[in-house]
Amino acid sequence: MLIKCELSVKWTSPGVDPPAPFGYNGFSMNSLKVGDKVIYPNQGLGIVEDIKDGSYNGERFKIFHVRIVNNNTLVLVPHASATEIGIRRPIAESDIKKLFQFMRTGEVDLSMNWKGRYKEHLNLMKSGTLLDMALVLKSLFCLSLVKPLSFREKKMMERAKELIVSEISEASCESSTRIERRLLETLTRCFKDYKPRPEA
Repeated sequence: MLIKCELSVKWTSPGVDPPAPFGYNGFSMNSLKVGDKVIYPNQGLGIVEDIKDGSYNGERFKIFHVRIVNNNTLVLVPHASATEIGIRRPIAESDIKKLFQFMRTGEVDLSMNWKGRYKEHLNLMKSGTLLDMALVLKSLFCLSLVKPLSFREKKMMERAKELIVSEISEASCESSTRIERRLLETLTRCFKDYKPRPEA
């Protein structure tokens, strides 16, 4: 498999379907109830604390009160905005193996300049899908093997790793420490014999 990180990151393995966006699985906000867990893009795990009715210009809608676990922030999410924001359910335990397979195989092409690369990675992080965050982590991990990362890219790689680890830990009931070690070992094996040559 070949993952090309250009200005438009895409799956480029002929004849092989790309992985599904982990966590979506036909997800609908209408299926949520108080106490359910969700993933809020670039923020991580959240818990639905309340669901209230709201109205605007005569139209009624639901407002989801989501508590972000990482920083204890309460976010109010109107039903109509949830899809645009990218809120989804956490990865299913059955998808964890697929994610590690994705991280274990393939190559990364880092042929774009710093500004373009950073902008693309930032957009991927904002999407909130586990696959996009995995692409960011994988490409920046690869880059870090051949040159020091800038402060912002190093921070982004750590953030991507943190979000992925916490979500997998939640889904698998394994410790974050163990998941992080397994993830880094998987990436190290993936790039053991590969020497990318990024341009700037």
